[in-house]
Amino acid sequence: MIKLYGWGTPNGRKISIALEELALRYSVTRVDITKDEQFTKEFLSLNPNNKIPVIVDEDGPDGRPITVFESGAILMYLADKTGKLMPESGRAYYRTLQWLMFQMGGVGPMLGQMHHFQRYAREQEYGLKRYGAETRRLYGVLDKQLAHNEFVAGSDYSIADIAVYPWIARFELHQIEWSSVKNVERWYDQLGARGAVKRGMEAL
Repeated sequence: MIKLYGWGTPNGRKISIALEELALRYSVTRVDITKDEQFTKEFLSLNPNNKIPVIVDEDGPDGRPITVFESGAILMYLADKTGKLMPESGRAYYRTLQWLMFQMGGVGPMLGQMHHFQRYAREQEYGLKRYGAETRRLYGVLDKQLAHNEFVAGSDYSIADIAVYPWIARFELHQIEWSSVKNVERWYDQLGARGAVKRGMEAL
């Protein structure tokens, strides 16, 4: 059994989607970040950075429990544990890894800032302009990649897709016209039709 500590954010939903796709048994403990529950002493013992998500796998690599935090690291851990959703080696491995890092270093931080300014600081024109421009640029990068590939990292569905999807699921905050990113729209609809993705999105 894997214990997932999370909340209904893109980073939290990455993990619930992955757990559903991999058909792993898991339980959910909701950490209400709107009430600062991530700053409790109990949660700090799981993640010294006070961020969701976190997993505790009772059956770790050596047969003992292991705690893993940071959503990208958790996705890689789950892929390694099951041998699924990530190529084992070679060019395909590094291609998947680089698109996972594209989400971790670009899509997540930049779209997250866009979410903040759209929801809480709409009067801050500079912030909206800066993060709006970067959001459009990142959508453009993703759209070009998906113009020639069925999935984010190539021909196979992977943790790179799972990492990106919950962020694009908040597209209404991004002020992006689907008509300008038709390939992203096609990919988004394709993933959204997957049963595991639906269940994972609803789990948190």
